[in-house]
Amino acid sequence: MHNQHPPHLPTQEVQIQRLQQELLQAQRMAALGELVGTTTHEFNNILMTILNYAKLGLRHKDDATRDKALSKIMAAAERAERITSSVLGMARNRNDDFAPTELQPLIEQSLILLEREMQKYRIAIRREFAEAPPVRAIGNQIQQVLLNLMTNARQAMPSGGEMVLSLTHDAEHGMVDLTVRDSGTGIARDQLPKIFDRYFTTKAGPDATGKGGTGVGLSACRDIVEAHQGRIRVESTVGKGTAFTVKLPICTESDQPQAAAAVTQLGVPQ
Repeated sequence: MHNQHPPHLPTQEVQIQRLQQELLQAQRMAALGELVGTTTHEFNNILMTILNYAKLGLRHKDDATRDKALSKIMAAAERAERITSSVLGMARNRNDDFAPTELQPLIEQSLILLEREMQKYRIAIRREFAEAPPVRAIGNQIQQVLLNLMTNARQAMPSGGEMVLSLTHDAEHGMVDLTVRDSGTGIARDQLPKIFDRYFTTKAGPDATGKGGTGVGLSACRDIVEAHQGRIRVESTVGKGTAFTVKLPICTESDQPQAAAAVTQLGVPQ
């Protein structure tokens, strides 16, 4: 007689699929935890700015000082609004349905969330956006890929540098190419074939921000992109930098848009 798997127990294939889903969820939660840490620290800085300039305005009665204090408070409040809108945008886009997705807004949201981090490490941002149609994607998953690639690029430039973000439309193959390029340390040729392997990492461990070093980030990026029927490739030269390109399929007429819940805008009263 052949040994048959008991009908009430999951097969090995089902167990593997469940473990992969649990790992993906754990990676999402880790990414969310990093985001919460980053935004909480930034909001603390914003509140300190508002409090200090409010005290300055109350102490000094002359118009020039009060105008300066109010201007600083307004700038801090506007930054808080941009961060809040970006976080709410991510929270809104938590479904797991494929939908027509514009990549440029996802890039801009991600930049807002990492803006202070990029400034701290002296990273200049250059945008090279060509006109590109929407792709068929799960928006929150592609943003997870973006945040990971942008953080990796920042970590590759410990003494500062330039990050180039580009979008191009590959009409011949029905794809949109999203590239994150850095001017950093680069990756050794013998390591390039391994960088998408799970748990392989070129880093000694998490940096001062608590990011990186686990060796699951690029592996998760590859899994997400391939689940989108896309591709991810890397080009790197030691001492000159690295470029990751994500190729995603554009929407076709058969891809139906999904209605998105409205996000309340927290604008400053005019």
